[in-house]
Amino acid sequence: MMSGNMATVAGVEVSTDHWIDGRRVSSPRRFANISPIDGSHIADVAAGGKAEVDQAVAAARKAFPAWAALGPKGRLPILKRFAEGIKARANELAAVETMDNGSLLLGNVHRVVPRAAQNIEFFAEWALTLEGHSIDSPEVVNHVKYDPAGVAALITPWNAPLMLTTWKVGPALAAGNTVVVKPPEWAPLTCSLMADIAHAAGIPAGVLNVVQGIGEEAGDALVNHPDVDRISFTGSTDTAKIIGQAAARSITPLSAELGGKSPFIVCADADLDAAAQTVAAQYMNAGQVCLAGTRIMVEKSIEEGFLEKVRAASSHMIVGDPRDKDTRVGPLIHKEHFERVAGFVERAKADGAVPLWGGSRANFGDLYFQPTLFAHVDPFLEIAQREVFGPVLTWQSFSSDDEVIELANNTKYGLAATLFSRNEARATRIASQVVAGTVWVNCFFIRDLAAPFGGSRDSGIGREGGSWSFDFYSDIKNISVRKGSFA
Repeated sequence: MMSGNMATVAGVEVSTDHWIDGRRVSSPRRFANISPIDGSHIADVAAGGKAEVDQAVAAARKAFPAWAALGPKGRLPILKRFAEGIKARANELAAVETMDNGSLLLGNVHRVVPRAAQNIEFFAEWALTLEGHSIDSPEVVNHVKYDPAGVAALITPWNAPLMLTTWKVGPALAAGNTVVVKPPEWAPLTCSLMADIAHAAGIPAGVLNVVQGIGEEAGDALVNHPDVDRISFTGSTDTAKIIGQAAARSITPLSAELGGKSPFIVCADADLDAAAQTVAAQYMNAGQVCLAGTRIMVEKSIEEGFLEKVRAASSHMIVGDPRDKDTRVGPLIHKEHFERVAGFVERAKADGAVPLWGGSRANFGDLYFQPTLFAHVDPFLEIAQREVFGPVLTWQSFSSDDEVIELANNTKYGLAATLFSRNEARATRIASQVVAGTVWVNCFFIRDLAAPFGGSRDSGIGREGGSWSFDFYSDIKNISVRKGSFA
């Protein structure tokens, strides 16, 4: 239910307007926000465009000098309060995110929202480590400075909007930039709550702005704005190509974390029970995870027995309401996306791939799809080459390390890979030759904020995490001083 430009979502009051220069700003046009859980109408959200983006970028530019001048130590207590504010409202943020994008409530409460808070606090503290960095040379001392870049445009996806937005906001603000966030139109509301929390924490007006809207309107205006100094995007490769053209015209640095078609390699010497449980976990969030290991590759000598272990583990992936504690697979985000996933599945069947289980709509609701596994998959089929972004896996086998390395690298992507083997030398050899920004060995989805994360090939440009984030969000200056040249 709605009151004015507020919506009550899972018992939480959320503004459906923009947040620009420390206040709420409305727009004459609005777009419908629909819950994927049951198709209910959540709210009508302000549809921003060029005028709202111009206003937000101008506010960010005005606020930049004072925010930058605080330095990492001055920004630290404010950002720590921001992180604490996220923690304090964890249950509310989790409930709104679940209603907005259909992700599992338990996962949001226990993992996603705590990680969002950590994203802010971690980078605020990491910024302190970059001060006073010097390189001693025979003739000079090189003093390395990380100067704030200016105004950063942050565009985030719908599958984990709060966590992935704070993953960008954290280092951007900690580096001394001001930001304009364009949330995903299919799940915009936790970013609106984030703005309220930032304001309550004392983040000055104009430092953090949120412009709601459709990608082709608000997003396009933002990436083409001449006064934006950095563009950070997480989303599809096709959209990144459009953004890249805009960034190139103004020579604006771009960081892009994009899609994947990640291999999941299981060697005969692996812990097969752990590997099978991890394969089943690829169905979490209804498969709407860019780094999911969707191409299962199993050594032929264990293929039959391992398939039965995966079948047993996958039988516990219960499809249902994401607010139910027993649910493991919730809905796909939107009717348009459901049709896309279903289209991939139907074309795979027509191409001769055989579903070992699943392969159609789940008997629960309009946007729920059965966990699916395809066998008899030629490595050049569409289902093995393109990102489906749904609960759809493929099964392939291999006989040698060289064969699985070739199979793993047989796509245009290179975001992640997962590998199970008890043989350290073998695991190291395979992991070293697979093209991927991250390779998980005997584990999955562990992202240390100090480590680099990003993709190769069509999976992205640049790396995020630790100092890599600050390399992007800063203008790095070297002041080279000749030794003994001062009286």
